[in-house]
Amino acid sequence: MADALEGIVVVALEQAVAVPIATCRLADAGARVIKLERAEGDFSRGYDDYANGLSSYFVWINRGKESCRVDLKQPGDLAMVEAMLGQADIFIQNLAPGATGRLGIGSADLRKRHPRLITCDVSGYAPGTPHYTRKAYDLLVQAEAGLSSITGNESSGPTRIGVSIADISTGQAAYAAILEALLRRARTGEGSHIALSLFDTIAELMNVPYLTRRYGGIEPPRLGLAHPSIAPYGVFQLADGNVLLAVQSEREWQILARDVLSSEALANAPRFATNVLRVRDRKALDEAIQAILISRSFTHLTSALDKAAIAYGAVSSVGDLISHPAATTLPVETPAGTIEVLAPPAIVDGKRATMRRVPGLGEHEAALRAEFAPLAATRSA
Repeated sequence: MADALEGIVVVALEQAVAVPIATCRLADAGARVIKLERAEGDFSRGYDDYANGLSSYFVWINRGKESCRVDLKQPGDLAMVEAMLGQADIFIQNLAPGATGRLGIGSADLRKRHPRLITCDVSGYAPGTPHYTRKAYDLLVQAEAGLSSITGNESSGPTRIGVSIADISTGQAAYAAILEALLRRARTGEGSHIALSLFDTIAELMNVPYLTRRYGGIEPPRLGLAHPSIAPYGVFQLADGNVLLAVQSEREWQILARDVLSSEALANAPRFATNVLRVRDRKALDEAIQAILISRSFTHLTSALDKAAIAYGAVSSVGDLISHPAATTLPVETPAGTIEVLAPPAIVDGKRATMRRVPGLGEHEAALRAEFAPLAATRSA
């Protein structure tokens, strides 16, 4: 069976994380992705050297692409890229705002020349806002959008989420928007112009704390490993470790209190009768549960939780993740040999995505120039 996006051509003027996430997903779905890089390459190639001497970031999100170095200040290279765009279905880029427009390949110009083309521009802040022309990166946006203010615990102060969540979420949003545009084009024959920003992506994720503060008048606290809207939902110490418990309904609370904690007092306490009350009195609730659990072993407790069908989990390190029984890895070929990566989450008809090769810098340049340079010459003739 053909991949869903087989035959779709993507030209990506991309760097760092956000846009490469989107194009990685497109490549996994079968699209041909032509990755345009500067002479020195996408700067994420130099973020670290942990993956057999290659950047862990680059290995993760650049599989299945064709790498071509270009200098868009050179007329010949710009003409070649124009020729690529003439054959493309999608053009996606995250250069500084206005850069592609100055080169004559901005979305407005391209959509006039190629009505079926889908263009996608990713920036730090949305067009039309005062911050649009500012540089913006993941950590900066986590702080600017308020995400860091609700991350961490009372003593830590504002904290970065441990992965590049602004970049990753924006890339995923771009991928979804591009798929919608492909469906729209299939009905109308017309492409679309998509614009996304890191700030908008994280701001939209912040709606629950935003609504809590704006309409509830409560500044969301930093709770560490606890849920701000549900209780009990957090980490508790055991005699031989810890466990993260998660209760999602009043029925589950009663089962936890009576069948797992063996506490009629907790089950019948009016102050803990509803989730709203439990959240308001979280400190007393957690202390009461903790007093019971501190003498329990992990094996004893989790056996009871399994029997009662109450959700729980371990607090794993990254080292634990490497050997986690629920983790699935897949091999990907790179210029430095085979590397195992954690698999993309979607399983379609029982299969996960095929891991195609991660390109070396300029690995496909000769073939791409041979393919598109004649078209560029024909267009300029």
